[in-house]
Amino acid sequence: MNYDFDWSGIIPALPYLAEGMKTTLLLVVVALVLGFALGCMLAVVRLYGPKSLAKLAAEYVNFFRAIPLILTIFWMFLLMPFVLRKLTGDPYLTVGPLYAAIIALVLAESAYFCEIVRAGISSVKSGQMAAGKALGMSTLQCLRWVVLPQALRNMSPSLVNQVVGLLKDTSLVYVISLNDFFGAAGQMGLRNGQLVEFYLFAAAVYLAICSAGVALANYLQKKNQQAY
Repeated sequence: MNYDFDWSGIIPALPYLAEGMKTTLLLVVVALVLGFALGCMLAVVRLYGPKSLAKLAAEYVNFFRAIPLILTIFWMFLLMPFVLRKLTGDPYLTVGPLYAAIIALVLAESAYFCEIVRAGISSVKSGQMAAGKALGMSTLQCLRWVVLPQALRNMSPSLVNQVVGLLKDTSLVYVISLNDFFGAAGQMGLRNGQLVEFYLFAAAVYLAICSAGVALANYLQKKNQQAY
Protein backbone atom coordinates (compact mmCIF):
# COMPACT_ATOMS: atom_id res chain seq x y z
CA MET A 1 0.00 0.00 0.00
CA ASN A 2 1.39 3.37 -1.05
CA TYR A 3 1.44 6.25 1.38
CA ASP A 4 1.54 9.85 0.17
CA PHE A 5 3.54 11.92 2.63
CA ASP A 6 2.24 15.40 3.30
CA TRP A 7 4.63 17.63 5.24
CA SER A 8 2.63 20.82 4.79
CA GLY A 9 1.41 20.86 8.40
CA ILE A 10 4.88 20.87 9.99
CA ILE A 11 5.80 24.54 9.50
CA PRO A 12 2.51 26.00 10.82
CA ALA A 13 2.75 23.69 13.84
CA LEU A 14 6.28 24.75 14.82
CA PRO A 15 5.17 27.31 17.47
CA TYR A 16 3.06 24.65 19.19
CA LEU A 17 5.88 22.11 18.93
CA ALA A 18 8.28 24.69 20.39
CA GLU A 19 6.04 25.01 23.45
CA GLY A 20 6.18 21.26 23.83
CA MET A 21 9.97 21.36 23.54
CA LYS A 22 10.09 23.96 26.33
CA THR A 23 8.28 21.51 28.60
CA THR A 24 10.66 18.72 27.58
CA LEU A 25 13.73 20.86 28.31
CA LEU A 26 12.23 21.95 31.63
CA LEU A 27 11.80 18.31 32.63
CA VAL A 28 15.35 17.50 31.55
CA VAL A 29 16.95 20.42 33.42
CA VAL A 30 15.01 19.97 36.67
CA ALA A 31 15.43 16.17 36.68
CA LEU A 32 19.13 16.57 35.90
CA VAL A 33 19.84 19.10 38.66
CA LEU A 34 17.73 17.51 41.39
CA GLY A 35 18.39 13.93 40.32
CA PHE A 36 22.16 14.48 40.22
CA ALA A 37 22.14 16.18 43.64
CA LEU A 38 20.11 13.35 45.17
CA GLY A 39 22.26 10.78 43.35
CA CYS A 40 25.43 12.33 44.83
CA MET A 41 24.00 12.10 48.33
CA LEU A 42 22.96 8.48 47.79
CA ALA A 43 26.42 7.60 46.43
CA VAL A 44 28.18 9.18 49.42
CA VAL A 45 25.86 7.34 51.81
CA ARG A 46 26.49 4.04 50.03
CA LEU A 47 30.24 4.50 50.13
CA TYR A 48 30.84 6.21 53.47
CA GLY A 49 27.60 6.08 55.46
CA PRO A 50 26.62 3.73 58.27
CA LYS A 51 25.78 0.21 57.13
CA SER A 52 22.08 0.62 57.86
CA LEU A 53 21.81 3.80 55.78
CA ALA A 54 24.03 2.36 53.06
CA LYS A 55 21.75 -0.66 52.80
CA LEU A 56 18.67 1.57 52.67
CA ALA A 57 20.24 3.66 49.90
CA ALA A 58 21.12 0.48 47.99
CA GLU A 59 17.52 -0.74 48.25
CA TYR A 60 16.27 2.62 46.95
CA VAL A 61 18.62 2.46 43.97
CA ASN A 62 17.80 -1.16 43.16
CA PHE A 63 14.07 -0.49 43.44
CA PHE A 64 13.92 2.44 41.01
CA ARG A 65 16.33 0.80 38.58
CA ALA A 66 14.26 -2.39 38.55
CA ILE A 67 10.85 -0.95 37.69
CA PRO A 68 9.82 0.66 34.38
CA LEU A 69 9.86 4.46 34.47
CA ILE A 70 6.35 4.56 33.06
CA LEU A 71 5.08 2.84 36.22
CA THR A 72 6.81 5.42 38.40
CA ILE A 73 5.13 8.18 36.41
CA PHE A 74 1.74 6.50 36.83
CA TRP A 75 2.29 6.05 40.57
CA MET A 76 3.22 9.70 41.10
CA PHE A 77 0.23 10.89 39.10
CA LEU A 78 -2.41 8.47 40.39
CA LEU A 79 -1.29 7.22 43.80
CA MET A 80 0.55 10.19 45.29
CA PRO A 81 -2.58 12.41 45.38
CA PHE A 82 -4.41 9.58 47.17
CA VAL A 83 -1.64 9.31 49.79
CA LEU A 84 -1.47 13.09 50.26
CA ARG A 85 -5.24 13.28 50.74
CA LYS A 86 -5.01 10.67 53.47
CA LEU A 87 -2.16 12.51 55.17
CA THR A 88 -3.61 16.01 54.91
CA GLY A 89 -7.31 15.25 55.14
CA ASP A 90 -7.95 17.42 52.07
CA PRO A 91 -10.26 15.41 49.77
CA TYR A 92 -9.62 17.79 46.85
CA LEU A 93 -5.83 17.79 46.92
CA THR A 94 -4.30 16.78 43.60
CA VAL A 95 -0.94 16.67 41.86
CA GLY A 96 -0.69 18.12 38.37
CA PRO A 97 0.93 16.17 35.54
CA LEU A 98 3.98 18.48 35.46
CA TYR A 99 4.82 17.97 39.14
CA ALA A 100 4.06 14.26 38.95
CA ALA A 101 6.41 13.91 35.98
CA ILE A 102 9.18 15.90 37.68
CA ILE A 103 8.97 13.86 40.89
CA ALA A 104 8.95 10.57 38.98
CA LEU A 105 11.93 11.55 36.83
CA VAL A 106 13.94 12.85 39.80
CA LEU A 107 13.34 9.67 41.80
CA ALA A 108 14.20 7.38 38.91
CA GLU A 109 17.16 9.32 37.55
CA SER A 110 18.73 9.79 40.97
CA ALA A 111 19.10 6.00 41.18
CA TYR A 112 21.08 5.93 37.93
CA PHE A 113 23.09 9.02 38.82
CA CYS A 114 23.95 7.39 42.14
CA GLU A 115 25.61 4.46 40.41
CA ILE A 116 27.47 6.76 38.00
CA VAL A 117 28.76 8.93 40.85
CA ARG A 118 29.63 5.89 42.95
CA ALA A 119 31.66 4.45 40.08
CA GLY A 120 33.31 7.82 39.53
CA ILE A 121 34.34 8.15 43.16
CA SER A 122 35.60 4.57 43.22
CA SER A 123 37.73 5.29 40.15
CA VAL A 124 39.79 7.83 42.11
CA LYS A 125 42.76 6.23 43.85
CA SER A 126 42.21 5.71 47.56
CA GLY A 127 45.47 7.49 48.27
CA GLN A 128 43.82 10.78 47.30
CA MET A 129 41.41 10.49 50.23
CA ALA A 130 44.22 9.47 52.57
CA ALA A 131 46.34 12.41 51.47
CA GLY A 132 43.49 14.81 52.12
CA LYS A 133 42.89 13.44 55.58
CA ALA A 134 46.61 13.66 56.30
CA LEU A 135 46.31 17.40 55.65
CA GLY A 136 43.59 17.64 58.30
CA MET A 137 40.53 17.54 56.04
CA SER A 138 37.34 15.78 57.04
CA THR A 139 35.81 13.09 54.84
CA LEU A 140 33.30 15.55 53.37
CA GLN A 141 36.03 18.11 52.71
CA CYS A 142 38.13 15.48 50.96
CA LEU A 143 35.17 14.53 48.83
CA ARG A 144 34.36 18.15 47.99
CA TRP A 145 37.86 19.41 47.20
CA VAL A 146 39.90 16.34 46.27
CA VAL A 147 37.85 13.33 45.15
CA LEU A 148 34.76 14.74 43.42
CA PRO A 149 36.61 17.05 40.98
CA GLN A 150 38.61 14.07 39.74
CA ALA A 151 35.59 11.77 39.79
CA LEU A 152 33.52 14.27 37.81
CA ARG A 153 36.06 14.22 35.00
CA ASN A 154 36.10 10.41 34.97
CA MET A 155 32.34 10.07 34.95
CA SER A 156 31.56 12.93 32.52
CA PRO A 157 30.98 10.61 29.50
CA SER A 158 28.55 8.48 31.51
CA LEU A 159 26.77 11.58 32.77
CA VAL A 160 26.27 12.87 29.23
CA ASN A 161 24.95 9.48 28.12
CA GLN A 162 22.54 9.46 31.04
CA VAL A 163 21.27 12.93 30.12
CA VAL A 164 20.68 11.66 26.58
CA GLY A 165 18.67 8.80 28.07
CA LEU A 166 16.80 11.28 30.27
CA LEU A 167 15.81 13.32 27.23
CA LYS A 168 14.34 10.22 25.61
CA ASP A 169 12.64 9.17 28.85
CA THR A 170 10.71 12.45 29.00
CA SER A 171 8.63 11.26 26.05
CA LEU A 172 6.89 8.83 28.43
CA VAL A 173 5.04 11.67 30.15
CA TYR A 174 2.48 11.57 27.34
CA VAL A 175 0.73 8.83 29.36
CA ILE A 176 -0.41 11.47 31.89
CA SER A 177 -1.36 13.94 29.13
CA LEU A 178 1.56 16.29 29.74
CA ASN A 179 2.17 18.36 26.65
CA ASP A 180 5.86 17.72 26.04
CA PHE A 181 7.46 17.74 22.57
CA PHE A 182 6.47 14.15 21.77
CA GLY A 183 2.93 14.71 23.03
CA ALA A 184 2.63 17.95 21.07
CA ALA A 185 3.75 16.19 17.90
CA GLY A 186 1.16 13.48 18.44
CA GLN A 187 -1.64 16.00 19.04
CA MET A 188 -0.82 18.01 15.93
CA GLY A 189 -0.51 14.84 13.89
CA LEU A 190 -3.96 13.69 14.98
CA ARG A 191 -5.50 17.11 14.37
CA ASN A 192 -4.04 17.43 10.87
CA GLY A 193 -4.38 13.80 9.88
CA GLN A 194 -0.60 13.63 9.46
CA LEU A 195 0.36 11.41 12.38
CA VAL A 196 3.11 9.57 10.49
CA GLU A 197 4.71 12.82 9.32
CA PHE A 198 4.69 14.42 12.75
CA TYR A 199 6.09 11.34 14.45
CA LEU A 200 8.84 11.12 11.84
CA PHE A 201 9.63 14.80 12.40
CA ALA A 202 9.74 14.24 16.17
CA ALA A 203 12.03 11.24 15.64
CA ALA A 204 14.37 13.37 13.51
CA VAL A 205 14.56 16.05 16.21
CA TYR A 206 15.28 13.50 18.95
CA LEU A 207 17.86 11.83 16.69
CA ALA A 208 19.67 15.12 16.06
CA ILE A 209 19.82 16.11 19.73
CA CYS A 210 20.75 12.65 21.00
CA SER A 211 23.40 12.19 18.30
CA ALA A 212 25.03 15.44 19.42
CA GLY A 213 24.97 14.17 23.00
CA VAL A 214 26.53 10.84 22.03
CA ALA A 215 29.23 12.65 20.06
CA LEU A 216 30.00 14.80 23.11
CA ALA A 217 30.21 11.70 25.33
CA ASN A 218 32.61 10.04 22.88
CA TYR A 219 34.76 13.18 22.77
CA LEU A 220 34.94 13.35 26.56
CA GLN A 221 35.81 9.66 26.77
CA LYS A 222 38.67 10.05 24.29
CA LYS A 223 39.87 13.15 26.13
CA ASN A 224 39.92 11.25 29.42
CA GLN A 225 41.81 8.38 27.84
CA GLN A 226 44.43 10.78 26.47
CA ALA A 227 44.79 12.40 29.89
CA TYR A 228 45.89 9.03 31.32
